[in-house]
Amino acid sequence: MQSVKILDQFPNVQWANFKGKDLLRIDEFTGEELMQLLELAVHIKQLQKSGQPYQPLVGKTMGMIFDKASTRTRVSFEVGMHQLGGMAMFMSGKELQLGRGEPISDTAKVMSRYVDVIMIRTFSHAGVEELAKHATIPIINGLTDEFHPCQALADMLTIWEHKGKLKGIKLAYVGDGNNVANSLVLAAALLGLDVRIATPPGYEMNEEIVEQAKVYAQTSGGKLLVTHDPIEAVKDADVVYTDVWTSMGFEKENEQRLNDFAAYQVNDELVSHASPSYIFLHCLPAHREEEVSSSVIDGPHSVVFDQAENRLHAQKAVMAAVV
Repeated sequence: MQSVKILDQFPNVQWANFKGKDLLRIDEFTGEELMQLLELAVHIKQLQKSGQPYQPLVGKTMGMIFDKASTRTRVSFEVGMHQLGGMAMFMSGKELQLGRGEPISDTAKVMSRYVDVIMIRTFSHAGVEELAKHATIPIINGLTDEFHPCQALADMLTIWEHKGKLKGIKLAYVGDGNNVANSLVLAAALLGLDVRIATPPGYEMNEEIVEQAKVYAQTSGGKLLVTHDPIEAVKDADVVYTDVWTSMGFEKENEQRLNDFAAYQVNDELVSHASPSYIFLHCLPAHREEEVSSSVIDGPHSVVFDQAENRLHAQKAVMAAVV
């Protein structure tokens, strides 16, 4: 069966402008470009479900550098690259010469001569920026301590699928002002959502990111509310989202965080303030009875596994567009 050529079905999109572009943070792309990627993801997903091949990356290779453990990121990228016709190589950061002190710039230059794209999941966002600065191929951020753009793209795809639109959707995020929150808020602001963020005192989002999101919201028609009150955030929300209270790298703070976040659990009482037709999102892995009750994450409003699946389709759209 001949591979379908999807990009040709978008005659008004300048896909050449995407080629070679990095995805280090979600606002590497404009709101319009994000919608184009989401539309591409929908088409790719439909083709996959119908069994039609879409393989624009035959002969292409992706290097995957992992300094942080992963389930969804590794499997979705590796499977996605295979389905697009290319191949993916798993590389532990500890096993590369990076682990023995080779400068990031040298690794970037060498890898650019071997592979066609690099996906990296690591701690330091500055390190990923340094990699991109010296590479001559696209760099995709699979997660850093500051940003998780691929997750945000999958989140927007899931909301769009279940709610039929993005502009004006009321999105409540309750929990830590972490990398997931940073990318989620930027994506929501670019795409015109009404986003509300509720964090405990001392765990707020980065203020520069909040201010940047406000600028995007002014252009897109979106709204942004930052609060310490989870009920204020969730009131009439179409989407309720949370994440773990203790992310990788913060394990030493776990006991303190359990105390500080106790009033921020997403449970039946809190979601009773949301719209009756709300959907629940969580980027996973989840700790049931900590940040979310089992009754919510395993209940009828939860679409967390659709959300997890959409990592595959959203990332395939990114790879197809930039490689």
